[in-house]
Amino acid sequence: QGQFVESGGGLVQPGGSLRLSCAASGSIFSINVMGWYRQAPGKQREWVARVGSSGGSAAYADSVKGRFTISRDNAKKTVLLQMNSLKPEDTAVYYCNKVPPRGSWGQGTQVTVSS
Repeated sequence: QGQFVESGGGLVQPGGSLRLSCAASGSIFSINVMGWYRQAPGKQREWVARVGSSGGSAAYADSVKGRFTISRDNAKKTVLLQMNSLKPEDTAVYYCNKVPPRGSWGQGTQVTVSS
């Protein structure tokens, strides 16, 4: 069972960038498809992006396609999310987990996009 620690969030102006990082534990990290999810106030958690076990096969929600880039480093057991051209509607708590999500969620990292 893996655990996840997300970091890198913060307050950024519209059009700005942030890079989120997820540190994962567990001996089978490298064989899992990993993803980022987010939950905005008053809304259900939604899937944002996923990356295949070897770092390929990235896929994105339509709302972030062309602006976000997911990557992973299996040696370091980390998953990254580069977020560019941020919009106010990207404001949410961001989480990482397997795809499909399993086990416990981490605390997440807050991203706030506001002028």
